Amino acid sequence: MDDWKEGIAMKERHVRMDGQPVALAGRELRVGETAPDFTLRDQDLGVRGLEEFGSQVKLISTVVSLDTDLCDQQTRQLNEEVEAMPNTVAITVSADLPFAQKRWCGAAGLHDAVTLSDHYDVRFGRDYGVLIPKLRLLSRALFVLDGGNTIVYREYVPEVSQHPDYQQVIKVVRGLQ
Repeated sequence: MDDWKEGIAMKERHVRMDGQPVALAGRELRVGETAPDFTLRDQDLGVRGLEEFGSQVKLISTVVSLDTDLCDQQTRQLNEEVEAMPNTVAITVSADLPFAQKRWCGAAGLHDAVTLSDHYDVRFGRDYGVLIPKLRLLSRALFVLDGGNTIVYREYVPEVSQHPDYQQVIKVVRGLQ
């Protein structure tokens, strides 16, 4: 059995993708918990962890693929909103290859956007409860972490083809400023 598949069957939840249920692996994180650390690849194949973002407020956005219209819109909008906020970083995580993320950032003109890839072992997806194991993709979700990495907001979008609540997540992030 592949390492990334271990323990998935016991932890399944579901979201809908184009109206059809798809299983998620991992447990649903709760507000008030400390966010799990992660090891993800950046656009240059460097390893990045949660600790590298220090005491900044972190808006973590998970998307299915940056190469889809909805994920493109989500990533652009959240980066634009957070850009002017002090001590805040928007982090987009997908299972896209780092090379594809780098290409997308260049084409989108978002050269400073933080995009991280969970392609290697999809552990982030499992730890954050957003892994769609059948497709080896991440579901759509938002997490806001305070400077101590406590989860202060989380949204698991029940239908992958729908937008998250941008107004609510930005309101939460602004409240931490």
